[in-house]
Amino acid sequence: MELIRGLHNLRERHQGCVATIGNFDGVHRGHQAVLAQVHAKAAELGLPSVVIIFEPQPREFFTPEQAPPRLTRFGEKVRLLEFAGVERVLCLMFNTRLRSMSADDFIRQLLVERLHVSHFVVGDDFRFGCDRRGDFALLREAGTQYGFSVEETATFEVDQERVSSTRVRAALQAHQFDLAERLLGRPYRVAGRVMHGQKLGRELGAPTANVRMHRFACPLRGVYVVDCLVRGKRVPGVCNVGMRPTVHGRQPVLEAHLLDFQGNLYGELVQVEFRHFLREERRFDGLDALKTQISSDIEAARQWLVSSRSHD
Repeated sequence: MELIRGLHNLRERHQGCVATIGNFDGVHRGHQAVLAQVHAKAAELGLPSVVIIFEPQPREFFTPEQAPPRLTRFGEKVRLLEFAGVERVLCLMFNTRLRSMSADDFIRQLLVERLHVSHFVVGDDFRFGCDRRGDFALLREAGTQYGFSVEETATFEVDQERVSSTRVRAALQAHQFDLAERLLGRPYRVAGRVMHGQKLGRELGAPTANVRMHRFACPLRGVYVVDCLVRGKRVPGVCNVGMRPTVHGRQPVLEAHLLDFQGNLYGELVQVEFRHFLREERRFDGLDALKTQISSDIEAARQWLVSSRSHD
């Protein structure tokens, strides 16, 4: 898959495609249904498939404090789109210049002049352009003028309800990991490389793999039973996601203690799969109290793992 960062990196060879556009946060089953439509038409026309995304996401640009937590950071999203068979991802920097572009200019300059789109797949509720005049009807009108076809995205439902990133977030925040898995088509995971931390976990008797979240906010916060996918193996563990208030943390971090694991993981890519909620993150009076709670969390995780195996 080819990742194209910005309009300035579009070349003549990128002209001619079947495209869609959106945030694609989580690349859930609804997104996967859209991508299936794109792939089918691309195969029919013998053209590459293109997904257009924005960075930052528009709501993060306009109201960063109120933007919803991301399900996937940028790198994870790109990997999921590649796994879904997308041939090209065009990432547009959402900035003042792009937000001020009219819907007509967006269609003419990007879809027509730069991409030479032959077919465009888009939801009927999608809006774009500084005047928000850009919608499904305008795209169909422009398609007639410029010679490309427009197709509405199919609605994908689970339990008679539309699948959306908002619904996935709600399931995660309610600790409904089975529902989140059905909406995503896979278990919910957070991936990242293990970084050096304060080495505090060693002092507390529970060394951790620390992964910086690299996002505005995470839909999860608290202590969980997890599976860590590392070096091709699945290792159970206990994970804290949050700000680490006891040690005055300043940015969200994922800390995973792998049960019965020995080894150095610094710099390695770890995927953390969430299975069960244990408790909320909270501040403790000191390190001794924190150490006692960590021991309790580990024991609770072991008990849950034993119980879950007996029900498999």
